[in-house]
Amino acid sequence: MIRKILLPFWLAYWLVLASLAACSAQAQVKGLPDFTTLVEQQGPAVVNISSTQHIHSQQLPIDPHDPAFELFHRFFPQLPGIPPQDLENKTLGSGFIISADGDILTNAHVVAGADEVMVKLTDKREFKAKVLGADKRTDIALIKIKATGLPVVKVGDPDKLKVGEWVVAIGSPFGFDNSVTAGIVSAKGRSLPQENFVPFIQTDAAINPGNSGGPLFNMKGEVVGVNSQIYSRTGGYMGLAFAIPIDVAMQVQRQLKTSGYVSRGRIGVIVQEVTRALADSFGLAKPTGALVTSVEKGGPADKAGVEPGDVILKFDGKTVDHSADLPRIVGASRPGARVTMQIWRKNASRELSVHVGAIPEDKPARPGGQAAKPAAKASANRLGLALSELSAAQKRELNLRHGLVVEAIRAGVSDSDLRAGDVILAMISKGAQIEATSVEQFNKLLAQMGRSATVTLLVRRGENQTFITLRTLGEQN
Repeated sequence: MIRKILLPFWLAYWLVLASLAACSAQAQVKGLPDFTTLVEQQGPAVVNISSTQHIHSQQLPIDPHDPAFELFHRFFPQLPGIPPQDLENKTLGSGFIISADGDILTNAHVVAGADEVMVKLTDKREFKAKVLGADKRTDIALIKIKATGLPVVKVGDPDKLKVGEWVVAIGSPFGFDNSVTAGIVSAKGRSLPQENFVPFIQTDAAINPGNSGGPLFNMKGEVVGVNSQIYSRTGGYMGLAFAIPIDVAMQVQRQLKTSGYVSRGRIGVIVQEVTRALADSFGLAKPTGALVTSVEKGGPADKAGVEPGDVILKFDGKTVDHSADLPRIVGASRPGARVTMQIWRKNASRELSVHVGAIPEDKPARPGGQAAKPAAKASANRLGLALSELSAAQKRELNLRHGLVVEAIRAGVSDSDLRAGDVILAMISKGAQIEATSVEQFNKLLAQMGRSATVTLLVRRGENQTFITLRTLGEQN
């Protein structure tokens, strides 16, 4: 009897639990991002780009009657001269429409050297595109097709993008049109080697060859970046992808559209990151700014009074937190403008006025200078370095008035970047820069320092200068 009475209550109890579990599961599903509306609305503005470069082959010294010829011809038909013929090098990429009359953004490397650029829309229409301009420094290109009434992307603000936020990439990886991948923002403001003008957005959205030039969307359906590079040991996706912030890309495209090239500011300095040890050496409260290692003679910074050893803290009112910030800030400045620069020198802050120059056309890099050859053997000092003074011939060759050549470094003495053949130009002591004029003078300065003291040196290597921090040793054996 009791069972019959309690049974409805038990059934009601379990129904309530099941309902709560279902609601919880439904809430979890609702908490996941839904990309369908974004793709439906923004996908038509994403295009597939195919660029073709015509190459005239050269004859290889392979006899067509040689049995190896057929093997080469079968597996390496693109090799020049098997037999001589006109070859086509095709590059696949992505892009997105930014104006209804046919302006399209993509990567510069997608259209580099192309004799023909074709654009395919999602409605299967194909157009021959004209390259209005390309900027290798940011890897942005602007191309145009003759069409009207085209779908256009919405441009967002990458400054509002947050690390951990969902993002969507649409492009043509390996030629598969309008492929959609999603991930999160892994980091912002990334600096990559040889990429001084772009604070990259890092994402783990799957990006592969062919995605280059395609858009990176936030969840509002706004473009926040242009997919540009991947970090990979295999050539494919490994969870590290980098996008050019859309504000940088739009600034570049505006100049490309009006003039066909990009004009950037320069002041003529080489800088390095300020580490904690360097900050202590220069009397800075924290490691910040860009440490000037060399100044171009007669350049804008030189005329403004900038010296090696200065730490640039602000440029045109913008804070320089890291050395990688300076090229981007200066590059965005208008050539010809006069701006104020805040520097740190000899334990004090001061302001300098600099007349911004212009970056010249890209030129082949000059070969690095030869390291000075050691003139004579010497015993190791308290830094574990065997030094010698520059000869008159070496001074003329390197265009230096003074300096000490690092002949050898005692094994295990330091894990620094100092190398044999480097030339020590100066030592930083109590925030002041003291020129290294002789081995005797240099070693006397070292003798005045305590055991395991930190020493910062200004070093010349080839044509470049850098600051390197070492620690003194105890008594020599």
